[in-house]
Amino acid sequence: NGTTGGAYFVKHFSEWFMDGKILAGEDELSQRVFKSIMNKAKKANPDGFENDAIKVICVPSVSPAAASLSYLQKREAWETYCYTPGLSDVESWKKNQILHHINNTAKRRAKGDFDILATSPKKTKSATKSTRQRSPSPSPSKVSNIPQILSRDLAKLSPHNEWIDLKIPPHELRPSATLTTGQCFNWMVVKHDEFGKCVDGNEILSQQSAWGTHDAKEWVGPLKNRVYSIRETPTTTEFRLLHGPNDGAKEHLEQYFRLETELAPLYDDWSRADARLAKIASCIPGVRILRQDPVECMFSFICSSNNNIPRITKMLSSFREKYGIYLMDIPTRINGDDGDDESPCIGSMSLFSFPTLSSLASANEDELREMGLGYRARYIVDTRDLLLKRGGEDHLMKLRSMQDSQAVQDELVKFSGIGRKVADCVALFSLDQDDAIPVDVHVQHIASRDYDPTVFDGAKSITPTIYKRVGDLFRDRFQTYAGWAHSLLFVAELPSFRAVLPPDLLNEMDEWREYEKQKKAVAKKT
Repeated sequence: NGTTGGAYFVKHFSEWFMDGKILAGEDELSQRVFKSIMNKAKKANPDGFENDAIKVICVPSVSPAAASLSYLQKREAWETYCYTPGLSDVESWKKNQILHHINNTAKRRAKGDFDILATSPKKTKSATKSTRQRSPSPSPSKVSNIPQILSRDLAKLSPHNEWIDLKIPPHELRPSATLTTGQCFNWMVVKHDEFGKCVDGNEILSQQSAWGTHDAKEWVGPLKNRVYSIRETPTTTEFRLLHGPNDGAKEHLEQYFRLETELAPLYDDWSRADARLAKIASCIPGVRILRQDPVECMFSFICSSNNNIPRITKMLSSFREKYGIYLMDIPTRINGDDGDDESPCIGSMSLFSFPTLSSLASANEDELREMGLGYRARYIVDTRDLLLKRGGEDHLMKLRSMQDSQAVQDELVKFSGIGRKVADCVALFSLDQDDAIPVDVHVQHIASRDYDPTVFDGAKSITPTIYKRVGDLFRDRFQTYAGWAHSLLFVAELPSFRAVLPPDLLNEMDEWREYEKQKKAVAKKT
């Protein structure tokens, strides 16, 4: 919608341009508005763009202030570029969905899979809704079309496996503040039966965002060759194994959550060092650092660069499906399903293990680009080759045994597509480097607002010197497990956790955000 709308579109979807997934339309206005980002995209894609790239059209603004064109000219442009092709696309999509449903139904009937979906002949759903979901929806804003995983549907899977108590109190672990806050991308929120129903005329919806789900209580996801369901209760955390060997399942989770490290004493130490963190600690207990598989963590964070969490999750789901091992299907429903036990689930979601280095041996750049990895495809291939040359996973496990996080960072940045921030993410979330400090925009704000307003000293970007200076602000203040303390502060900055913070902290955040906004506006004018 006009040049201003085009600028906002570039701001939010620049990575799609850079991946070659979307291109500017051939008309003069679109070419002019998207010229800068297209020049960058051409440099990032020297071999050209994908054949099925989406063309983005910038149409004249409908605002009366845009008086260079008449109303009829604007209307013609919108009908030509938006309404008519959009209507055609919708009709084509409906036909494809019906064909997709018919094909999947035939395949499942041949395999005898309908016991999983609890299909009943008494009721049927519209074929246009019966789509098989291979991965979480990349568009969380379209709530009505997001496939939902219901707790009672999961209960029908592996019914012989009961819930097992990890016997860990809330102050030692809260999955709601740990699993979906950016450390990893393999956990999906499980809705309970009341989701989407009405109570006193009000629809119940989870306080879910791309970053975090502070009020979610259950999650499902693959870890290695297992599929776990994790449940948070008021007094403890429980798990149920949906797929994989029972032997060692509990020990695997205990290592994953690093339960050998007592969290309460750390919270006390950090609170004594920082009064602001003390307020946060009383509101957000149980934030832990995970011990992920280092190969999975490394490739996952390569995919995270210049990306958002829904898209990272979808990208990694495709990555798993292509090169991982099939584990199981879990049932899904579309939001708005009546939830009747006799009605069929709308579809299913296939879960796969994360690829091993050996299973990635045959992957090539063109294949990865076709999966949607864009320019990151080259990084994946180059990093795989160098990692294999250096000994594979054993090389990363040697880094885990090192006591110097800076040396680990220096080693990791030698791999393609890994800068300092990604290196510190891999070091902190998979290699036990507990004083590694990944520095992003949230951490920049915390450092400047709460510790040293001069830390950037007018710099427009984060140089290696500034990056280390920001990290040292946290390491100097928090003498033990500084990376864990940093993550607690990071979680408090996420939008979905605003509801649990006290008003004075929220006011500080809002005032700082407004100050930064005004400062940028002044700098732009000068």
